[in-house]
Formats: sequence, C-alpha cells, structure tokens
Amino acid sequence: MTTPGRTWFADERHAEVLRMLATRRRVESAELARHFGVSAESIRKDLAHLEARGLLRRVHGGAVPQQRQSDEPAVGTRTERAAQKEAIARRALSLVPDGGSLLLDAGSTTLRLAEILPADRDLVVYTNALPLTSVLLQRGVAVVSLGGRVRPETGAAVGPLTVAALAGVNLDVAFLGTNALSFDRGLTTPDTDEAHVKHAMLAAARQRVFLVDATKFGRESLARHADLDDVDVLVTDATVSAAHRDRLTALGVTVEVAE
Repeated sequence: MTTPGRTWFADERHAEVLRMLATRRRVESAELARHFGVSAESIRKDLAHLEARGLLRRVHGGAVPQQRQSDEPAVGTRTERAAQKEAIARRALSLVPDGGSLLLDAGSTTLRLAEILPADRDLVVYTNALPLTSVLLQRGVAVVSLGGRVRPETGAAVGPLTVAALAGVNLDVAFLGTNALSFDRGLTTPDTDEAHVKHAMLAAARQRVFLVDATKFGRESLARHADLDDVDVLVTDATVSAAHRDRLTALGVTVEVAE
C-alpha cells in the first residue's frame, strides 16, 4: 500500500519498480498504481520509460526483469533481425574504399559485412574478432588479427594487448557496432573490457562508421564506449524513426538508411 500523504516523483517510482523487480521478478501494473497512488496511465508511462532504457520488459498486466546485461548470446547465434542487419551491411559496403585499411569491430552486423567484403579491392582488414578473422581468411581478404584475451560471448579480443595494438595503427575506416544507443548516455555495451577496446578503436581510424539496427535506439547498457559526437556516419535500417534520424542529423551525424 502507498504511504499516506506520500508523493512519489517519477524517478523515485522508477527506482522503486526496479527494486521490487530485483526481489520479486514480476510486478503488476494495478498493484503499482495502488502502491504509488497514481493512475494506470502514469504506471504505463513509467514502465514504457524503463523498457526503453533496457531496464525491464513489459508483459501483459505488468513487467518482468530485462535479460541481464551480462547474458550476451554468442555472435553466431544472433539471428534476430537478420534481414535488417544484412541490409545495413550492404549499405555499409558503399562506404568501403577502393584500397586501403579497414577496422572491423566484433558483432553480428560487422560479421555480415565481412561475409560480403570484396576480395579484389586491395584492402587490409584489422579486426579483434575471431569469427570475422575466419570469414575474411576464407574469402581471400588480407586480415590482421589484433591479439588479447578472447571473450567467449563475442569472440572478441579485449584487454591491454588489444588496446596497445590499436594505439599503434592509423587506419582509413572503422566499421563499429554497439549494443545500445541513447541520446542521453551515448553508445554502450555490456562488458567494460570490450568497451575499452571499442573506445580505442575511435582513435585508430580517420572515419568512424557505426552499424546500428533500429532496435538499439533508446536503450542503455553498462559501459559507455562512444559519445554521439564520435560518430561520423551511422548506418541503420528502414524501421528507424524519423525523430531519431532527425536528432542524429542535428548533432552532425551523417545517417545512412538501408532500405
């Protein structure tokens, strides 16, 4: 029951909902409305806000915890939105130069790009991702593998060795991924070691191209690896909202939409 005379501000309600979810694993909308002494519409907005931040998942009648940030599926098993990721990779292909050096980040969309990268453009590709290294070698593309501790979830090399290797190169174009993009918190990822490597990649390339499908917008993860002003070009899919596209353009980001 709500405390008599108690007024809950929105941010207080949000924190209390997350606390309740941490102990009970499910909250009911009607119960929350009674607990906080607010309308059902206010609770709907609260849950929608927390879901947009990636902090819970709405279900019929209430909400349950979002998948823990540390629970990352392996890159090879990430089959959701495959058509959109394929379209993003093909649009990104137009940004690949005729010759020169590339940097490919770990991720399911950058893996799609590696699978279609031309082998006849005199390219050298640097990557910290074992799945991408294997694909590029099989396709006859010159590849330099960046060393480090390999994370099983992403097949990405991370840690001081990887950061040191990136500090010693100057590359033409980096194609990068992210787990979440928020206009308040920037680009974020679940693992802090991988975030450090992604951040080092920003300084290693003259042009930074981020491949971000529309479901990543309005979400937040644990560790920030880039701010929005670090993004030169953002390639996304056709389901991106006009509002998100306009906000990015206003920040000076070139937005490429894959149809």
